[in-house]
Amino acid sequence: MPPSLPLLPQRLITTLRLPSSSTTTTLLRTTHHAFSTTPHRTYKQKTLDPPIPSPTGRAPAIPPYPLGPRQVYKQSNTGLYGPSRIRFGNRVSEKYTMKSRRKWRPNVQQKRLWSASLGAFVRTRVTSRALRTIDKAGGLDEYLLGSKAARVADLGPWGWRLRWRVMQTEAVRERFRAEREALGLPAREDEGGVLEEGLLDGFPAGMVAEGATAGELMEEVDRMIEREEEFSLEEGVEEEEGFMREEKPLREVDTKA
Repeated sequence: MPPSLPLLPQRLITTLRLPSSSTTTTLLRTTHHAFSTTPHRTYKQKTLDPPIPSPTGRAPAIPPYPLGPRQVYKQSNTGLYGPSRIRFGNRVSEKYTMKSRRKWRPNVQQKRLWSASLGAFVRTRVTSRALRTIDKAGGLDEYLLGSKAARVADLGPWGWRLRWRVMQTEAVRERFRAEREALGLPAREDEGGVLEEGLLDGFPAGMVAEGATAGELMEEVDRMIEREEEFSLEEGVEEEEGFMREEKPLREVDTKA
């Protein structure tokens, strides 16, 4: 027979009574989420004009990265890896001093970084070391616009493309314009505007009117090539300079008496 239970007062038995089934159901509903088979929606990059360039797509408008693609740890060409690369070494046992090869990979994360100039999040792969540098620099824009050689080397091909896209925004252009005025430098003219004087130095005078644009200049050159016309130089240039003038041969002196 089971051991007899000690007699408990009626008041204590009422206190130890288990909660009802309705109370248990309410607690489960408040502490657990409902089961769902619908997956979370993936983040879709915001469409901008011009769009954010692709890490691997062709972009003829973007100047090539001056240091070229990285030949070691090539996946760093499609993310903000900074100076982090894969490292190789040995694992040495303490007891038998045996060596076994191993490697250390950088801590790479998928992040959405806010760009104030673009007004949108930029989804990219970034290492924890580069992410710490971005926080110290004051944001993604300040990190991309760094002018030191070490920063340009840390950007890589993908960071170079993001840098070009950020520099196309009106906010960054206004910032550069203010910096040029503070340094006393003349304002740069936009693309498609009046050509700079240095661009017209290689063309004959009178060929292109003052204030010509790049498109008008190329159209004029194409028309002259189709008509097979010669590019006539300005009159009097050779006479004034004289360094291109052909010297006449000296006459032989008659030595006969």
